[in-house]
Amino acid sequence: MTSTGIRLHAPAPGWAISADVVVVGSGVAGLTAALRCQAAGLTTVVVTKARLDDGSTRWAQGGIAAALGEGDTPEQHLEDTLVAGAGLCDEEAVRILVTEGPDAVRRLISTGAHFDTDDEGDIHLTREGGHHRRRIAHAGGDATGAEVSRALVAAVRARGLHTIENALVLDLLTDADGRTAGVTLHVMGEGQHDGVGAVHAPAVVLATGGMGQVYSATTNPSVSTGDGVALALRAGAEVSDLEFVQFHPTVLFLGADAEGQQPLVSEAVRGEGAHLVDGDGVRFMLGRHELAELAPRDIVAKGILRRMLEQDAEHMYLDARHFGARMWEQRFPTILAACRANGIDPVTEPIPIAPAAHYASGGVRTDAHGRTTVPGLYACGEVACTGVHGANRLASNSLLEGLVYAERIAADIAAERADDGLHARVPVPVPQPDQPAHPLLAAETRFAIQRIMTEGAGVLRSEESLARAADRLQRLHAEAREALEENGKTAEPGVDTWEATNLLCVARVLVAAARLREETRGCHWREDRADRDDAHWRRHIVVRLNPDRSLAVRTTDTADFPPTRQTQRPQEQ
Repeated sequence: MTSTGIRLHAPAPGWAISADVVVVGSGVAGLTAALRCQAAGLTTVVVTKARLDDGSTRWAQGGIAAALGEGDTPEQHLEDTLVAGAGLCDEEAVRILVTEGPDAVRRLISTGAHFDTDDEGDIHLTREGGHHRRRIAHAGGDATGAEVSRALVAAVRARGLHTIENALVLDLLTDADGRTAGVTLHVMGEGQHDGVGAVHAPAVVLATGGMGQVYSATTNPSVSTGDGVALALRAGAEVSDLEFVQFHPTVLFLGADAEGQQPLVSEAVRGEGAHLVDGDGVRFMLGRHELAELAPRDIVAKGILRRMLEQDAEHMYLDARHFGARMWEQRFPTILAACRANGIDPVTEPIPIAPAAHYASGGVRTDAHGRTTVPGLYACGEVACTGVHGANRLASNSLLEGLVYAERIAADIAAERADDGLHARVPVPVPQPDQPAHPLLAAETRFAIQRIMTEGAGVLRSEESLARAADRLQRLHAEAREALEENGKTAEPGVDTWEATNLLCVARVLVAAARLREETRGCHWREDRADRDDAHWRRHIVVRLNPDRSLAVRTTDTADFPPTRQTQRPQEQ
């Protein structure tokens, strides 16, 4: 049994189990999809790379955006989302999000999530950047993600869902008709499942989260290595808009050499009235945008970086001393603790901040039901590109997108099983011995990739910096490929080597798309192409992997965004 497309260099599965659906990932999108699939009567298996609650969801501070407040409407939420997306949102996808969002939040509450309430017992709503109304529901002050994760994990365990933790999914399996037939995975540690195995299923849902670890400094946890995007590419699926990586404007600055996951200072702090100031205490966002500190994230990040360049400073400051100790302790206890753990007391001093990689607005290309271009393969959450976020995600739309599109995926799978009678079908993966293996990189290559991407494809980009990054990434790719082809050598299979390999895969695609998009739009900022160019670039960049591991890159009009499903792997161009 091997996978479709290009496979990782891994041994054949030593064990296999069967299900109707396998969900890869355990954040808000993955667990919501799994719970809804189980409720529809589908045998469901959840596979996650670490523990069930170790993904990005539990780190979300701000909250979930939805038109729940008096006077607010889905239409107003839609308008704010389209503005933030800078002309590249799929309007129908956004309309689905904002229309179905409020009820999705209510179902999350019925699942067991507890949101903060006001004195009358109504959900307390706050405001974040890009929103013209208070529509952000939060929990535990600034611990929304932790509460959402807690509630969903508890529901999964209470309902007896089959879960496989500490399991890295490697590749997609297909049957004789080219349809999805499950996944191969490597389980770390001891338990019922161990080593390299497989889950056979006619439907696979990718909910693997983001790829922030492609940069040296990020708000993402260490598990966010782009595994789902890389798997989809190897399987022949299309990815879209990977150049649009959102850099969160206000991340706690821990030094120029800080690497790995950095503490986030939520947008909600600015939503409650904190000010961005420079070293002289000047509010530099005034006059740059009508919403000042509450402008969309790309505008705030650029404003911060411009001021840093003007003053040759390593960071700016977020000043919320006027909140007082009580507000900090009640509304933002998580952020307060993180600051104090790093020697900063926001009650008495401004917080040093700088932008850091935060969220991938692009990902595996899907339609309105979460279907990718590979039959039977779905994607939702940060790994997916539904068209909701366009060129720049609106604050707190990510948890909502995970909820709404996970539910739509579950409904689609259930309907397809009912229509086709596939509920009882056990897919049979077929061998494809002529498939090329994808060389594994040494684990330490991860740090080289992060440095290359931070220097060449970070907040500020240019043709020169991107060309340099592309050349260095290509050398890493070529060296690994030549070693495999000439003498069969590749890095020893393991989670670290597979993660490094996945990071290189997504980095190459990101840089290729960023080079092609010769404009500045949303969170893609080209120093050498400072203006937004709707005449030429109000288009999506779509990439897939050729059999020889080269990249097939094309553009598509915004009207053609929802992809058409393939019945077989695309041919090499």
